[in-house]
Amino acid sequence: MSRYEASQIEAKWQEAWEAASIFEAKRTADKPKYYVLEMFPYPSGKLHMGHVRNYTMGDVIARYKLSTGHNVLHPMGFDAFGMPAENAAMAIGGHPKEWTYNNIDTMVEQMKPLGLSLDWSRMFATCDPEYYGQQQSLFLDFLEKGLVYRKNAVVNWDPVDMTVLANEQVENGRGWRSGALVERRELTQWFFKISDYSEELLSALDNLENWPAKVRLMQENWIGKSTGLAFDFTLKGAPEGFDKLPIYTTRADTMMGPTFSAIAADHPLAKALEAQNPEIAAFCTEARKLGTSEEAMEKAEKLGFDTGITVLHPADPTIELPLFIANFVLMDYGTGAVIGCPAHDQRDLDFARKYDLPVIDVFKPLDSDESVQDVAFVPAKTEKVRYVHWHGEAGTEITCKEAMARTLATYEKNGWGTAQTQYRLRDWGLSRQRYWGCPIPVVHCDNCGVVPEKKENLPIQLPDDVSFDKPGNPLDRHPTWRDCICPNCGKPAKRETDTMDTFVDSSWYFARFTAPHSETPTDMAEAEYWMNVDQYIGGIEHAILHLLYSRFFARAMQICGHLPEKSIEPFDALFTQGMVTHAIYENAERKDENGRTIYHYPSEVEERDGGTFVKKTGEEIKVIPSAKMSKSKNNVVDPLAIISAYGADTARWFVLSDSPPERDVEWTASGAEAAHKHLSRVYRIASEAAAMDTGAGKDDETLLREMHKAIRDVTLGVESFGFNASIAKLYGFTNVLAKSKAGGDAKRQAAKVLAQLMSPMTPHLSEAIWDMLGGEGLIANAPWPVADEAMLVEDTVTLPIQINGKRRGELEVSKDLEKSEVEKLALAHEAVLKALDGGAPKKIIVVPGRIVNVVV
Repeated sequence: MSRYEASQIEAKWQEAWEAASIFEAKRTADKPKYYVLEMFPYPSGKLHMGHVRNYTMGDVIARYKLSTGHNVLHPMGFDAFGMPAENAAMAIGGHPKEWTYNNIDTMVEQMKPLGLSLDWSRMFATCDPEYYGQQQSLFLDFLEKGLVYRKNAVVNWDPVDMTVLANEQVENGRGWRSGALVERRELTQWFFKISDYSEELLSALDNLENWPAKVRLMQENWIGKSTGLAFDFTLKGAPEGFDKLPIYTTRADTMMGPTFSAIAADHPLAKALEAQNPEIAAFCTEARKLGTSEEAMEKAEKLGFDTGITVLHPADPTIELPLFIANFVLMDYGTGAVIGCPAHDQRDLDFARKYDLPVIDVFKPLDSDESVQDVAFVPAKTEKVRYVHWHGEAGTEITCKEAMARTLATYEKNGWGTAQTQYRLRDWGLSRQRYWGCPIPVVHCDNCGVVPEKKENLPIQLPDDVSFDKPGNPLDRHPTWRDCICPNCGKPAKRETDTMDTFVDSSWYFARFTAPHSETPTDMAEAEYWMNVDQYIGGIEHAILHLLYSRFFARAMQICGHLPEKSIEPFDALFTQGMVTHAIYENAERKDENGRTIYHYPSEVEERDGGTFVKKTGEEIKVIPSAKMSKSKNNVVDPLAIISAYGADTARWFVLSDSPPERDVEWTASGAEAAHKHLSRVYRIASEAAAMDTGAGKDDETLLREMHKAIRDVTLGVESFGFNASIAKLYGFTNVLAKSKAGGDAKRQAAKVLAQLMSPMTPHLSEAIWDMLGGEGLIANAPWPVADEAMLVEDTVTLPIQINGKRRGELEVSKDLEKSEVEKLALAHEAVLKALDGGAPKKIIVVPGRIVNVVV
């Protein structure tokens, strides 16, 4: 072809790759393996530019590793269970299964035009019975090893979706899907014992050297290791059976500052009191309407109920403090009871002011004697302050950390309390009251209790004949599915109708990809060969829970014999990419019929006369630059429209070229157009090289030296995730090739190497150029070019010429040229001759390889 026709080129080479099955991964002993994985998508049915960027990054690494002689595993699947499918079924009719699989088919068809080097033969969805049946098998293994258990727990309950929500699914006190106000309820739930691994999960972060530091810090904070003081308040006036109130505080240094104590509405003492007092019962009912997240606690108005009970200070029983039930105390954190030190905790201060409680300064800033008023004084633990009311000498100036250590020692010495290490990480509640999830494989038998299902009966498949015409879990009211036979005694029993949290589905999929059709969760030979994931790629929004749960699951699977010991940390390297953003086009002059702001799609607007206008109406609109792509703001760009207009390689090139991959990239129409023009230019330059006569030219060596520099620089960029830096080098090398006076042989060689260096980013165009220039086989299978070190050695250097301290010119000379010869060339330089005006220099100084100084 004389012109770059992306649609023809891309379809041709995608067919060639598929016919050759070059991306199907098979275990082999003669190549080193490399496993690259992007976090798999939810099948929303719509590919977006964030997907394009994420998968293109992974594809660059996969294609590069393939060309460097690695046996590459690069799979794709779908994280397919969850509430959106049920919500869609309720909103538009139909079945979650049908909606999900239709969306998967649509997204696969959207992905394939991108030319991703994926092993599609390994594809699965987490809603496939073959997959979740093996997940049920894992659950039974975990149950046998004591890694999963059942208990009563206080949970976030969505009264509209009628399901338990994780804290992260509660936004501003409301369910993330329904928008309903979330309540606290006590339910019997299944839990994974992740808290048993708190210290191991924490300490192992130090070994994850190829993870971003910010991700490791986020996980460290989430695990939340702290050393504090554990002690008992003696209770006065409490019901029978309640003599002591266990407390844990991380701020032992403030033990002489409490003016109240408070317990959670779900604390055993609070429950005992509400059984006797209707007012307390009413207060606790209201308190439970808050969610269980710390964010919900912080944002809510701080309310309390004075129980009339007092607590006696462990170090001085003459100090009596009132005991409240408070809505900001959670049963699942610490002991469900707290000390209130208003001077040094803003939440406690707000509470104290509301209920007219004293505020006692434990310490003050070094430069102030003022008492706390409306803002609590909360210094860093490493900050030095002046202690005025504590167990040490008044006026002592030390850091809070040192004061805490001294106080702990004092309490332990006197038997008032003990030093204790605790973790913020709580066990993982996996029960969800919804249909579209992996069924928990146990039954409830009146005779035997909770009984694990037999493995030969797996998978326990979801019934298809369900309806969503009523709120709640359809499994609870299914006429036949719930009724079953006890695997233990053979008597009638009931199935567990809770399904698993979807985080479970995504916590082991990386291991399943190593043997997706195995009749056990993994095939150990395949897992031993393919694991670990060498490069994992995904968004920073998954930095905590998904990665933490996956790390726990890998440990649990290793304990149960499903992963090798090396895989207790499953991801050797992690990269978190930035978002793709786009300007928002807001029509500030008009609202829609519901009074909402109107946002226009990029295709509906045009830029002219220094402004941005709606094409149809001519209205000028407000432009909000570089915002996250969002359907609600209509600032999304359809990848398929870009592929149709410019080709997949243009989309891939643009999302890689504009900024470092860890940062956001703004999609612009002008940027896409410029990327397409560049790729068209590359195709034209290669076509011209292919048409040249054989032979040498005067610039051959210069061109080939630049070619080897490009090999070195592009390789370094790809290996360090500096894709934009690699592309910058490719732009430069393209310009050198276009302007070079080299002969046909050198130009064709350089153009072939250019195609190879571009092939991870623009695989279709590169295959076309490779074929055009007579490359052997597919460029996808061609070995990566290696820079010749001899060609990287510079034979010449450029020396600046300074005259009386000011730069006036430069010399290009052989790097080994004698100083005397450099002086002669400098004195013959036009700028020096002009400055000397026929005279002789006062001094000439040559610094070899650096500079020439001429004093006139």
